[in-house]
Amino acid sequence: MRGYLREFGRKLRSGELGSLPVVVGLIVIGAVFQWKDDAFLSPKNISDLSILIVGTGLIAVGIVFVLVLGEIDLSVGSLSGLSAAIVAVLSVREGVPEGLAVLIALATGAALGALHGFFFAKIGVPAFVVTLAGLLAWEGLKQQVLGTTGTIGLDEDGLIADLTGHYFTRIAAAYGAAGIVVAAFLAAQFLDARRRRAAGIPYRPMAEILVRTAVLAALLFTAAWRLNEYMGLPLALVIFAVVLVVLDFVLRRTSYGRKVFAVGGNVEAARRAGVNVDLVRISVFALSGLMAASGGLIIASRITSASQTAGTGTLLMEAIAAAVIGGTSLFGGRGSVWSALLGMLVIGSIASGMALLGIAPSVQNMITGGVLLAAVVIDSVSRRTQRSAGRA
Repeated sequence: MRGYLREFGRKLRSGELGSLPVVVGLIVIGAVFQWKDDAFLSPKNISDLSILIVGTGLIAVGIVFVLVLGEIDLSVGSLSGLSAAIVAVLSVREGVPEGLAVLIALATGAALGALHGFFFAKIGVPAFVVTLAGLLAWEGLKQQVLGTTGTIGLDEDGLIADLTGHYFTRIAAAYGAAGIVVAAFLAAQFLDARRRRAAGIPYRPMAEILVRTAVLAALLFTAAWRLNEYMGLPLALVIFAVVLVVLDFVLRRTSYGRKVFAVGGNVEAARRAGVNVDLVRISVFALSGLMAASGGLIIASRITSASQTAGTGTLLMEAIAAAVIGGTSLFGGRGSVWSALLGMLVIGSIASGMALLGIAPSVQNMITGGVLLAAVVIDSVSRRTQRSAGRA
């Protein structure tokens, strides 16, 4: 234990904070709101929060990839609204099956994202300008697609509505999902430690792996218990979890993910190492467009409609804030897909707690802005400390 404490102190001194600030923030936020209103951690509120974070969280996942690349995507809000409009028009007005309409909307989001990447990578237009143009253009296209009606209601018993309206009500579903995640985590940690030991590099001892697994199991099984106290495991949460796991594997465990980090860390070094920088950039923006479309469908599912206001308001800022608050660096080359989850938990918890206390949304925006500023300050100080310690 003394060795772990020394290592923890060394990481703090060298600026390697990881997800510690956001985890501490979540604990403080949860404790304060539960103290003010004990309904904050009630089964219904936890279930509602788990669905609330999914739509914007999916958009934030795409933003994480773009930020790791060292760029920004301002078009994700408009793309999310456009995807909802496409599904509504195709399925309601044109009679296209909802499943096919969903695929068309997702493909459109990916194609338009790739278009942003093409102008950025091949033509040399700054990503900020390209995606700002996309924000305006796709917002106009959304209004054109919806037409004079303005709002189109979706089938409340259809596929889109089920994305956020369906629950796995059997008790075994939530507990089984928690058990699968814990078992997979334990296996992954064990295999990683064995591989690192065989390579003769530092690895986590079995005792630490078991402690980490026990903490994760306690959190997940407690969440499963609370969800089962209400209506069970939400389908939307399952979708979000699967996307996080898959894209985390892509970013951390594949050559493609290493290329994304390489380009974000140093473009010229990546190019000299043989990385196809243009292809990586185009693919990242395509992924961002795909995730924006996915998030737009989840948001449309919650209100079972697509309207002129879809994708507007604070959606873009919340998605970017979630990625940054969760620990992804604005300076490129550092981040994790799980940042989207942690950041959305912070933003969603603030919104949920303030709604319970009857605090105005304007105050919520000010507090969220303050949290975002704090996250950027911590990131900046951390990078400066790492450079001073020779670890940047």
